[in-house]
Amino acid sequence: MFDRVIIIVMDSVGIGELPDAHLYGDNGANTLGHIYRNIEGFSLPTLEKLGIGNIQGTRFIKKSSAPVGCYGRAAEKSKGKDTITGHWEITGIILDKPFPTYPNGFPADLISRFEKLVGRRVLGNKAASGTEIIEELGAVHMETGYPIVYTSADSVFQIAAHEEIVPVEDLYKMCETAREMLTGEHRVARVIARPFVGKPGLFTRTAKRRDYSVEPPAAMLLDHAVEQGYCVTAVGKIYDIFAGRGISRHVHTGSNRDGLKKTKDYINENGKGIIFTNLVDFDMKYGHRNNVEGYGAALREFDNGLCSLLNCLKEKDLLILTADHGCDPTTDSTDHSREYVPILAYG
Repeated sequence: MFDRVIIIVMDSVGIGELPDAHLYGDNGANTLGHIYRNIEGFSLPTLEKLGIGNIQGTRFIKKSSAPVGCYGRAAEKSKGKDTITGHWEITGIILDKPFPTYPNGFPADLISRFEKLVGRRVLGNKAASGTEIIEELGAVHMETGYPIVYTSADSVFQIAAHEEIVPVEDLYKMCETAREMLTGEHRVARVIARPFVGKPGLFTRTAKRRDYSVEPPAAMLLDHAVEQGYCVTAVGKIYDIFAGRGISRHVHTGSNRDGLKKTKDYINENGKGIIFTNLVDFDMKYGHRNNVEGYGAALREFDNGLCSLLNCLKEKDLLILTADHGCDPTTDSTDHSREYVPILAYG
């Protein structure tokens, strides 16, 4: 019997297209396999030792002759391929219909209502890459103070603002207003604050991102754990994904490295319960930007850190590594992909 379970979500590290991937435009997607295929000599010794290459259906990933972990794959039952859907399903919530998306931007009346609520006009209102729309509209934003509103293939209402023009706390308040407004048919999965800094041509998004999610529609794993007296620790954006539900304590992180460090810090404490960590860099910094080399480097860094984390585990700890969806950086798309996700267990 285990006293504590550590769940680490390697955000977007999918391992091959699901049977219904064609319905989402994701034929042939294989995030991890294609990174192996496209980077010469690529290897992840710790994950390979745990058995990630031995999972049924994986391609291009090195197999272990004697894996030390339990391994398998999971197919998402819910409709969708976004962060909320993937994480919620890990805790037992199945969605029978996807959250609304806005490939042509949000309806004019919705934007008008938001502008009245926050007392500012907005820029953008279209589906776009976050880094690209900041480069496109950042200078105008700095001149006018108008926040940049945009979306993607996911169910998100994103608000970007320069930290020197709109203080981060004011940006968070705008997001809270949007979250309260977006109900009913416009109940998007997440409102996301996207603060950035820098000058035109040199804008950089900061680690002060915040996600404002809808609440889970039913009781789930984290709720039950807390009700039974266990400590549920959320590392990274887990607190945001579950709208604070079923969480005893939480800490935000600035990077994968920071997330691993904080996870190890909590492992080194005594106690019973769940440590639930999301490592978002794979997805946010590299998958959506089709940066194969960057994604590969982030995986190598994680693999090195994982080796150290394994040595921190206590006798009654169970480590579970998984993902929430794919985001294949080798395809033309810059959006998530509908893929199998790995399940690796060690303890």
